[in-house]
Amino acid sequence: MQPDLLGLEITKGEIRRLTGFDPDDVFRPSMMQDKQKQWGFLLNEMLLSLALTPIIVGFVYAFIILPTIGSSVVLGILLVILVPIALLIGRWVWRRFTSPKSLTILLDEVDRYHEVIQAIDINDQLASSGNTGSNIDDREKVISALQLIREDLVRALKTERILRDNKKLLANNQELFVNNLANLQALQVSTQAGEYAQFLNQSLEIALDVQAQIKKLHSSP
Repeated sequence: MQPDLLGLEITKGEIRRLTGFDPDDVFRPSMMQDKQKQWGFLLNEMLLSLALTPIIVGFVYAFIILPTIGSSVVLGILLVILVPIALLIGRWVWRRFTSPKSLTILLDEVDRYHEVIQAIDINDQLASSGNTGSNIDDREKVISALQLIREDLVRALKTERILRDNKKLLANNQELFVNNLANLQALQVSTQAGEYAQFLNQSLEIALDVQAQIKKLHSSP
């Protein structure tokens, strides 16, 4: 991946710093539509449940079952089977209802943003191998558009956290609602139909969705 694309990525560490959440810990319905992310999510949950099972089973058996019923191999086996299942279901429900809805939407937009970056990277690789004739000017405009979107995404993630941590946004934070949509639209108008036009169109769609989400955050009580 070329350096200008690497600089556009919003890393998990940066998302964690901006939102206070590990992006992998936020339940998102979109994750269940991607097989790779779905299996990764389920695998992490199963490993965590299995790690917690001995602690919970040992506690329940030692402090509840033994004092009240006495030694029971059958109950011990049932606990080993039921506890991880209960943990999986419980964590699923808890994460589903505690993950901020606005944050899940913004993280989906971050994923879409990264998909555009990956598509440009593939296009760059094809161009370097002589399979396509890329227009450098158009590529530079797309990179400029993605830089604007990155700023808006970071601003939106900051806004979401401020509103989550503080029910009322302070007046001195109003600059967080400024966005780069006008600049992005200007870039799109100045670009002729070509190889990179689809990337600009995708970028504009993301920018519009982010702007709508910021407005929604701004109007929420």
